[in-house]
Amino acid sequence: MNVILVGLRGVGKTTLGRALAARRDGRFVDLDDLTAAAAGHTRVAEAFVALGESEFRRAEASALRVVLGYRGQVVALGGGTPTAPGVERMLADARTAKLVRVIYLRATPATLRARLAATDLRDRPSVTGEGALDEIGTLFERRDGLYQSLADVVLDVDGLVEGEVLERLVAATADLPRPPGQPASA
Repeated sequence: MNVILVGLRGVGKTTLGRALAARRDGRFVDLDDLTAAAAGHTRVAEAFVALGESEFRRAEASALRVVLGYRGQVVALGGGTPTAPGVERMLADARTAKLVRVIYLRATPATLRARLAATDLRDRPSVTGEGALDEIGTLFERRDGLYQSLADVVLDVDGLVEGEVLERLVAATADLPRPPGQPASA
């Protein structure tokens, strides 16, 4: 089974996904990196600008389709991946077939703004035309319900440090089979 992390930018999907994959002795996949590479770019912002949002979303859906063909991974989706054509159905079908566990890392817009303000925003393309920090509230309003409907588990991360969230992720995935050839305990 794959663990799929969803949530808005800045919530920690990549950082926590890497750490969770290491704890599970599995593979980590950052869908943003795969999508950018498939489009011939090294950075997601470059791919997003070069392709435009519609084509970028189609590329994300295509990359996810490939990724879901493998097992034992922790996959961090891009913040907008669930809005890509066909992705909501793809994830729902994979959940029904018990091929994935979708975990929504949820943070309030205020928390996300504070986290993003301390980062390099060059690889955070604007989706709404507002600045990366200004659009957080709009994106939260648009996507929170979708993320919740896709999730098997919703982890509210406000006020938690990285280690606390990681322990909650480990607990939320403790009942899942380990990647092939891996021990049942860590």
